[in-house]
Amino acid sequence: MKRKINCETARDFSAEKALEKLGHFPKRTTEKEAWFLSPFRSETQASFKVSKTKNRWYDHGEGIGGNVIDLVCKILKCTIKEALEFLNDGLVNRALNQQLIYNEIETGIEIIKVQEIIHPALIQYLNSRSISLSIANRYCKEVWYTSKYKQFFAIGLNNNKSGWELRNKIFKNSSSLKSYTYFQNNNRQSIILEGMFDLLSLATLNETQIKASDIIVLNSIAFIKDIEIHIKKYESAYLYLDNDRAGQRATKYLINNNNHVVNQSSIYKNYKDLNDLLCHEKRKEI
Repeated sequence: MKRKINCETARDFSAEKALEKLGHFPKRTTEKEAWFLSPFRSETQASFKVSKTKNRWYDHGEGIGGNVIDLVCKILKCTIKEALEFLNDGLVNRALNQQLIYNEIETGIEIIKVQEIIHPALIQYLNSRSISLSIANRYCKEVWYTSKYKQFFAIGLNNNKSGWELRNKIFKNSSSLKSYTYFQNNNRQSIILEGMFDLLSLATLNETQIKASDIIVLNSIAFIKDIEIHIKKYESAYLYLDNDRAGQRATKYLINNNNHVVNQSSIYKNYKDLNDLLCHEKRKEI
């Protein structure tokens, strides 16, 4: 039987890894610390520090800090017990899923304009990720929004609850409500991807498979259990999740519970994800 984590052992869990599991990645790192955009608000300059030596975090913008349990509790707005479950399982359970559903007041994001992607900075960002503008415009939009009285723009992927996953070169964000994205085309097979750039990368690498499949983009590992109702409709489901611990655990969960799910991560086994593979392949062509 797997031994459950307790408060004492949980404090040794890497705060940096916990942030990655929650969808937050460092903007810069050194041997002793990692700097993130704050998970508690929208910002363009990283003000959130994780000490690798002390395994403690400190948010310079709010003047607060703590251990990894404090961090998970604050981000997910959950109890200590639920934070321990998150750290223990690597997958957010159904109860915690609701904590990830933001409302407009909590995110402070108001969408003001949605259009085709035309901004030079976003096109340059797509190029840096080896994605063509034509493919990006097939699935995404240029989204302008305000947050705390400031205006921003990003590449946006609409989800099933009319919220937006927002990405640009500087930061990643999302508007309410948060959910997975589901493209239904009445195909017999489906593709399950972790994020926006996994979708755009697979559309670049294997357009034939994309056209022959219905597509589910999780937008967060937290929605793994929510999509199972859709997976069961298909003869086969092809899985392209990240080659990190959270992605591997989610892959194992879906395969163990659904006989027709096929793990495709061997295609990019030496890379973090599909986009990492795509960028590597494009660099070889230069």
